[in-house]
Amino acid sequence: MGGQDNIDPRAQNDPRNRYPTDEQFYGSDRTGRSALPEDRPRGGAREPYKHPWTWSTVAIVVFVVLIVALGIALFP
Repeated sequence: MGGQDNIDPRAQNDPRNRYPTDEQFYGSDRTGRSALPEDRPRGGAREPYKHPWTWSTVAIVVFVVLIVALGIALFP
């Protein structure tokens, strides 16, 4: 029934059906200096990758696997 914006053709001249462009809509509440400094600069030096596993975590995993293996071996 409607055109491109799904507006009833009989209401095309109604001033309530006039919508701002995206630039007008999103720029209406911005200050004159609306550009923000970058919070995550790209490139440059970074910290070396740290593996998420610590020796204590590895020891706990090995201990649990050992307990399960012994349980299977001793109580078939």
